[in-house]
Amino acid sequence: MSLLTDLINLDLSGSTKKIIAEYIWIGGSGMDIRSKARTLPGPVSDPSKLPKWNYDGSSTGQAPGEDSEVILYPQAIFKDPFRRGNNILVICDTYTPGGEPIPTNKRAAAAKIFSHPDVVAEVPWYGIEQEYTLLQKDVQWPLGWPVGGYPGPQGPYYCAAGADKAFGRDIVDSHYKACLYAGINISGINGEVMPGQWEFQVGPSVGISAGDELWAARYILERITEIAGVVLSFDPKPIQGDWNGAGAHTNYSTKSMREDGGYEVIKKAIDKLGLRHKEHIAAYGEGNERRLTGRHETADINTFKWGVANRGASIRVGRETEQAGKGYFEDRRPASNMDPYIVTSMIAETTILLKP
Repeated sequence: MSLLTDLINLDLSGSTKKIIAEYIWIGGSGMDIRSKARTLPGPVSDPSKLPKWNYDGSSTGQAPGEDSEVILYPQAIFKDPFRRGNNILVICDTYTPGGEPIPTNKRAAAAKIFSHPDVVAEVPWYGIEQEYTLLQKDVQWPLGWPVGGYPGPQGPYYCAAGADKAFGRDIVDSHYKACLYAGINISGINGEVMPGQWEFQVGPSVGISAGDELWAARYILERITEIAGVVLSFDPKPIQGDWNGAGAHTNYSTKSMREDGGYEVIKKAIDKLGLRHKEHIAAYGEGNERRLTGRHETADINTFKWGVANRGASIRVGRETEQAGKGYFEDRRPASNMDPYIVTSMIAETTILLKP
């Protein structure tokens, strides 16, 4: 095993200029992260300089067997924390051979919204709070929970320390450092209310980069849990009953909101979000109705309401924003399994482009 470890950690820089590029894309379910690697002649830092590639879409639920080729377009580059050196992770989106985005490519539509002049002028910032649950591999039950049983009730686990309260911290800290190494703008981590559940935050990130960074962070977390022999779940309500669900609260601001008088802009934006509540809920993650019940720090899925410092609201405005008269707000509706390309672009579209 020591030889295997040595080979995994082998530094190639002294023997070749070639690098390994891991091409990453989203599969047919919208949450299955796929990847494969290729050798390139030398270091690359600009995604437009990377070659397009292809894969068998019939094996990912994205193309029929008789016309299975799907083309990968490189869109964002991150340093590879697993192979290190000049090796890279490449976030890609997916197209037909004719150059049309395939139906599961949500990045292409988001890029159109983020390239709209009105959106560009507002420089939208996002901070996404990605919650997730770590499961024991063979029983699909939360890490640290007795098999077939339950731990003590919620209360002592949020942001806690101790072997009887925090389960999986080695995975969480490994992920934190790996994301920083990769160049992802990860801004923090914390243990969550339900034991075995954790959160990391990405941002502030501008426009389409928020989605690229969150997908890259999810991929890295999948790889780390793979190494650890633990299952990663983005289910918005992994355990039924009196246990918190998992969300992806999305913090948002525009240039106008961050400037003096921005609080009035924020309130108008929230009013617009209320007008499209049903449309947003429909796009905010599968199974979200199991999470948005009006309990466990959520608003009921059929009700739109906002408030200052109210964690039971659809939209929460912080005390600091209210007092400063400018700042940001938090959309608490997105589920943990949401697509960040859909959620971030939809918020921008509704708050900036919608003319009621």
